Amino acid sequence: MMYSRRESEYYRAKMKAARRLCQGWVKPSDLPSNAEIRDEIQRMANLFEGHSRFDRLREMRVEALRVMRIVSHCRPKVIGSVFTGHIRQGSDIDIHVFASSVEAVTGCLDDEGMDYDVEHKHVRKHGEERTFTHIHIRDRFPIELTLYPPDKLSFVFKSSITGKAMERASLAEFEAFLKTEYPDADLESEVAAAEAAVDRFQVYRALLIPLETVMQDPYYHPEGDVLYHLLQTYVLAQIELPYDEEFQLAALLHDVGKGLDAHNHVEAGLEALEGHITPRTAWFIEHHMEVHQIRNRSIGHRAHHRLMESPDFDELMLLGECDRKGRLCGAPVPELDDALDELRELSRMYG
Repeated sequence: MMYSRRESEYYRAKMKAARRLCQGWVKPSDLPSNAEIRDEIQRMANLFEGHSRFDRLREMRVEALRVMRIVSHCRPKVIGSVFTGHIRQGSDIDIHVFASSVEAVTGCLDDEGMDYDVEHKHVRKHGEERTFTHIHIRDRFPIELTLYPPDKLSFVFKSSITGKAMERASLAEFEAFLKTEYPDADLESEVAAAEAAVDRFQVYRALLIPLETVMQDPYYHPEGDVLYHLLQTYVLAQIELPYDEEFQLAALLHDVGKGLDAHNHVEAGLEALEGHITPRTAWFIEHHMEVHQIRNRSIGHRAHHRLMESPDFDELMLLGECDRKGRLCGAPVPELDDALDELRELSRMYG
């Protein structure tokens, strides 16, 4: 349950598992410790994710270093799995920052053009109501900054896993740690490469946002603007193939070129997305208009036969069906950022 992230709290996961296995109440003292469960999760990660996990760990550590440098005046401390090495699919980068206001942190993120949300979470702990401020950064890896007042800089936080002092490192300590862990690495070059790396989901977002103001021919698209149509199509694709990121992405992006060239939107969209989508997603987008020709029997025999030879022909026809049905006035759709977050999570979980 915890490896697949159906549960995030150790205690809840332990009690659910105990009830399933023992068919009744179990003494908490008979349950495994959080540290034991963490170790088992790591064994599963090693088994299912292989050596790629270590490459991802290194990339996440470099990204953590880059972000810590951006907010260095807030005396950041890296914590959690990226520091200890206990990452798995879907792990995020956790950093504590210490400042008197959230603006002291977000101002730095704004200067870097980073996309983020601020969350104020109310928690009742030890009989006391407390509010925690989290800054969630959308990037190649999910990043969570937790804000504390400056007087908490030396406070010893307890780990929910071991019950001991939380393992964490300041910027200077983390830099020294990385030099020890990766003695042959050129950290400055890797940080520079991380700065230059493009988050594909930000590319999608930049192309999709303007489509909210691009209206369509009401005869074919009575629902209105292009973005609304794409979100409708995405929702339908998500229902049809809930674990197929490439198919869902094609549904969300198939008309993205309409904001670039209304007369040749397929070619314009593919050119803008080049390098940011897989060949399979590109194939869906390239041929989605031909589905309409197949349905009205205007496509040539050879062109139809070439499409039918593809192993993804059935999915292409399904995409066309989602495209056709995604044209309802007033249909409920998610916010664009929520849709992109869902796709990002799907990518993390299933590669």
